[in-house]
Amino acid sequence: MEVTEEAVREALKSVIDPELGLSVVDLGLIYRLEVKEDNIVEVDMTLTFPGCPLAARIVADVERTILSVPGVKDAIVNLVFDPPWTPAMLSDEAKKLLSMGD
Repeated sequence: MEVTEEAVREALKSVIDPELGLSVVDLGLIYRLEVKEDNIVEVDMTLTFPGCPLAARIVADVERTILSVPGVKDAIVNLVFDPPWTPAMLSDEAKKLLSMGD
């Protein structure tokens, strides 16, 4: 079964940041998502701030969600802080939900 970036990204919309109540996708926390050989998925992600007390939980949720996508053999989740996250990375929908839109 072929795994697509779109399928993984859609699944990741179910991973909710418990403090903000929005998905890691809408928050712009997923910097890079790549489906590699043998259906191994590698993700570079960040958090809204480096000292986030829920970091381990969010990263574990991302990994578990990726592994739940049919056909995925393994998940590699890299937590990165470069570039630093800013509110500009929010999706348009998230900006509206947080009343940051135009």
